[in-house]
Amino acid sequence: MRLPLLAALLGLGLAFPALAQGTPGGFTPEQRREIVEVLRDALRQDPSILRDALVALEQADAFDRVGAQRAAILENAEALFRNADDPVKGNPRGGVTLVEFFDARCGYCKQLHPVVEQLLKRQRDVRLVLKDLPILGPNSLLASRALLAAQRQGKYAELHDALLALREEPAEPVLRREAERVGLDWARLRREMDDPAIGRRLEANTRLAGALRIEGTPALVIGDTLVPGAVDLATLERLVAEARAKSGG
Repeated sequence: MRLPLLAALLGLGLAFPALAQGTPGGFTPEQRREIVEVLRDALRQDPSILRDALVALEQADAFDRVGAQRAAILENAEALFRNADDPVKGNPRGGVTLVEFFDARCGYCKQLHPVVEQLLKRQRDVRLVLKDLPILGPNSLLASRALLAAQRQGKYAELHDALLALREEPAEPVLRREAERVGLDWARLRREMDDPAIGRRLEANTRLAGALRIEGTPALVIGDTLVPGAVDLATLERLVAEARAKSGG
C-alpha cells in the first residue's frame, strides 16, 4: 500500500508549482483543496510517508548528480586523462588511469596518500595523474605553485611525497627546507613559482573541478566514476578492477 501512495505523493510534489500558482491548465481551486486534504489525511495516518518521500527525493537527486558527473567526465576526458602537462606517478603507460584532485594542506589528502602509494606498488598497471587544486588558502596555493615549479626540475614526485607527509604549514620557509631536502634548486624554484603559466595551469584545474562538480579534496576519477573523499585500499582496488574490466584489460 505504501509504495503506490508514496509514488502518488512524489508525483504531486512535481505538481506543487502549478498547485500553488493556479497556472492555466493546472488544478482548479477545488481540486487543489482536495489534493491538500488527501495529503493531510495520508500524513496523519502514517507520518513516516514524509520521511520516505524525502529519502526517495534525495536518492533521485543523487542519481541525477552521478549521471551529470559521468557525462562531464566523458566530455572532459581529454583534459582529465590525457593532458601531457600533468604530473604522473606509477606506470606512465598503465592500462588504468586514476586521477586525483588534491590540496597539499588537506588532511584527508594526507590520509589518502599512503593508500594510493600502496596501490601503485600492488597494481603495476595503474597510472596516477595528479591535479593540484589549492582550495584551502594562501599556503595551499604556495604549495601547489612549488609543486608545479618542481616538475620543471624533474622533482614533482619527491616534493609531492614530502608535502603530503608534512604535519606543519607549508609556508615559504618550510617549502624551502623541504625543496632543498629533496634536491631542488630553491632559487630557481622560487623564481618559477611566480610564472604566469603555472597560474594558468591551476586555473585550468579549478575549472575542470567545477565542471565535474567536485566540492572538496581529495576527489578521485577512475573510468567514468568520481569518488569524493579518502577511501581505503580495498575500495581503490575494487575501482581499479572495475575500470580494468570495462576497458577490456
